[in-house]
Amino acid sequence: MSTVTRRRVLRALGGAGLGMLATGGAGAAQAYRFGVTRHTRPLPGLRAPLRVAFLTDLHYGLYIGAGSVRAWVDATNRERPDAVLLGGDQLDRRMDEAPGALLDELARLRAPLGVYGVWGNHDYGSFGFYGGRQYGPPRADWPAKRAELEAAFAAAGAPILRNAGRALRDDLYVAGVDDLWNGEPDVQAALAGAGERATLLVTHNPDLLPFLPRRVGLTLCGHTHGGQVRLPWVGAVTVPSRYGQRFAMGWVEGAHGTPAYVSRGLGLSGVPFRNLCEPEVVVLDLKPAPG
Repeated sequence: MSTVTRRRVLRALGGAGLGMLATGGAGAAQAYRFGVTRHTRPLPGLRAPLRVAFLTDLHYGLYIGAGSVRAWVDATNRERPDAVLLGGDQLDRRMDEAPGALLDELARLRAPLGVYGVWGNHDYGSFGFYGGRQYGPPRADWPAKRAELEAAFAAAGAPILRNAGRALRDDLYVAGVDDLWNGEPDVQAALAGAGERATLLVTHNPDLLPFLPRRVGLTLCGHTHGGQVRLPWVGAVTVPSRYGQRFAMGWVEGAHGTPAYVSRGLGLSGVPFRNLCEPEVVVLDLKPAPG
């Protein structure tokens, strides 16, 4: 279920020298430095400007602690977003109890229109839907654990939109769908209350993009980490997508030519390093579409 694995990375690097470069200090340093990337786009149906911050793939628990999340939250708050969206894989270890340190940091996010998130595939490992080295064995009561964590995120001011949506303004609707790999995504249910409003859809996995309806104005995704390990002239060593490099990162198009942004994410999956793939807090300045 990991984005990359050490064996696959080293095999792709194809040599001890390159392997040492990628797994040494340079790769570790790149893993914990991050930037803020800013984009300006029109959003059909929007009647007034909107600033959205998108944070995805925090992966709290395995290689990421509260200090990293604190830095991401501080950077986000400095951007003064109207809304903050979380793109899934907030969690990456077994959660017998709610992650208080993570939730305390997320509760510091400041956005007048609110903070909303979706679940990703690693979140389901944290619920106990499947087992693994950081999750322990699968647990039969994973739906109850998911419900418990949804309540904890909501109490921290970051409700999870699992096949649901919210009208944040008269001209704006935000929808979120369940994880494509381990959940039961229902796009129609998520969009049920959108009406004629401008629509933002959050899906953890970009492989849902070819199946989205035309009325979605902009989709935000994570999951790929941009490949996490990229090489000059080659690109990503591996991308966890059935479409290969097509949805690895950045601006892409889904069905009907609808724009989508696939973030490189913030945390780490599989291996504790990155190469040529800086973590990012994404800030979107969305404007009314001309005409």
